[in-house]
Amino acid sequence: MKMRATQAQKAERFQALHAQPGAFVIPNPWDAGTARILAALGFSALTTTSAGLAFALGRRDGEAGRDATLANAKAIVEATELPVAADLENGFGHTPEAAAETIRLAGEAGLVGGSIEDASGDPERPIYDLHHAVERMAAAVEAARAFPFPFVLVGRAENFLHGRPDLDDTIRRLQAFEAVGADALFAPGITRPEDIRTVCASVARPVNVVMGLKGGTLSVDALAELGVKRISLGSALSRAALGGLVRAAREIREHGTFRFADEAIPYAEVNEWMSGD
Repeated sequence: MKMRATQAQKAERFQALHAQPGAFVIPNPWDAGTARILAALGFSALTTTSAGLAFALGRRDGEAGRDATLANAKAIVEATELPVAADLENGFGHTPEAAAETIRLAGEAGLVGGSIEDASGDPERPIYDLHHAVERMAAAVEAARAFPFPFVLVGRAENFLHGRPDLDDTIRRLQAFEAVGADALFAPGITRPEDIRTVCASVARPVNVVMGLKGGTLSVDALAELGVKRISLGSALSRAALGGLVRAAREIREHGTFRFADEAIPYAEVNEWMSGD
């Protein structure tokens, strides 16, 4: 019987991905089944998607909550032998203590990485002030360092997703997160090559970008040349799958035909992937 990798072994493999040359893609499954498919297709690591999970639960992004998020992450961890990180939103609480507790629970769920963002969830003040955001990140770092394995903690600056396209402030935040110990950095919503290059040149830690946005044309190689280390997909794969569902359902409702089945993945192939071998 094949021995399963330990959490520490997965953590070391995950850390090594951030040190190798070039950039790597870390796609976002939203359940154990999609995790097994992505593993079978040859990816080296996975990270969860808060939006993909919320949509699968029939909720809006940000409404899944910590318990469901960590239960889903644990199911993904147990579905494959790959290192798994998680979108941990803002730590599911405003205080530094909440961020630290979420990181502690993430480690207990088998995760080897996760991100904490500086978005408050308050439409009136969507981004935490810098001092508070840094306090929260420092507490998350302290919790991550308590593990007996390397936990890759990502500091996220959310300005560009909340109507604040201020590159200077975003870089200032990423640098502050780096200064208190974040292992990798991420500013979702930055898409212009010159901005991506500037961000990567402004910090010493690996930088994550999100791709799969409509109209995005930068390749893995192009992103690596800009200085990017890891490329996630956010909710893109989830939305692509839902797009296929909607197209098929509309064909049935509007035309009464079933041609969508010609492009569906064969049953036997999916069934084989679910074996986890």
